[in-house]
Parts: sequence; C-alpha cells; structure tokens
Amino acid sequence: MNHLMIDLETMGNKPTAPIIAIGAVLFEPSTGELGPEYYAVVDLESSMVRDAMADPGTILWWMKQSAEARAEITSDKRVNITNALGGLRRLIDENCISKNLQVWGNGATFDNVITRASFERHGLFCPWQFWNDRDVRTIVELGRAVGFNPRYEIPYEGDMHNALADARHQAKYVSAIWQRLIPIANDNIV
Repeated sequence: MNHLMIDLETMGNKPTAPIIAIGAVLFEPSTGELGPEYYAVVDLESSMVRDAMADPGTILWWMKQSAEARAEITSDKRVNITNALGGLRRLIDENCISKNLQVWGNGATFDNVITRASFERHGLFCPWQFWNDRDVRTIVELGRAVGFNPRYEIPYEGDMHNALADARHQAKYVSAIWQRLIPIANDNIV
C-alpha cells in the first residue's frame, strides 16, 4: 500500500501549530482496503518547543469538545513529539516505498503541511516527497461534482476528534470516491 491517510489533532491551524495527536492508516483507494496504522497522543509541552505556536481560538474550540475527546489528548499515554514522529516514520519505512508514497491530509494546508513543518522543526527528515501530498477536500469536491458524497453516508466508527478514527473514516470515504471517479475517467478515455 502506498497511500497514507494522516489526521492530526493540533492546538492551531497554521504550519507552526503544535501537534497533540497523530493518527495514520495505510490504505488502497482502488479497493478500500485499510492496512497498518499508527496512533500517538503527543505531549503538548514537547510539541511547543522550537517555535511552535498555539492558537487561542483552537484552545477554546478544544475546551468545547466532548469529555472523551479532551480526556484522550490529556491522557497519561502522551509521548514526546520526536517519538511520535519517529513512530510515524517507522510505519512508513516498514510498509512503504517512500519515494512513491502518496500522503493524504484533510486540507491542502493542514495535516501534511503541519506534519512536515513539525518534522523540520525537530530536525527530522520528512519521509515523503512534497509533490506526493494529496488533499482529501479536493477529492470530496470532485465526488460532489459527479453527485457523490459518501462522507456522511459511511458510518463513523470511534470517537469524534480521535486522530486515528478520523484517519480511518477519511480513508474509507476517499476510497469510495476514488472508486466512483476512476471508472468515469476510464470510460472517457475509450
């Protein structure tokens, strides 16, 4: 599998946002198969070093989320940001050909950009090529253009704002849209 869905929970929405959770799942969009996955709750203090900046609006947003979502990001399972990024790197290294890896995030300027910036801030090599960044919102819009939007039709499994549950759900609906679009593209080639 050379498609990776990343979902982050953060304390901001800019490239300098501190990461508080990473969820990632490998998947094959042509079949919808989900593969190996990774999840880490990140210690906020470790994520705030080296010029990461939290956003007050995002902090207030988190304060309004469910008790389950808030408990998850403050649990005793938190790890240092460098260990969390290292775990993501291991998932990729052990399961992918990184030069071909296509990394999906929900928003052209969110998950992938923040993850890449965090790798760089902490002196770590980002394990995928920037030109292989893929955008969930773009494929959702393409699906809507052909009258198909499975995002809310596919049952959500897990707690909202859990990075791994979000990554799994996004991989499922991206795959559903992919499968709908590819036959359309192939029919037009003939």
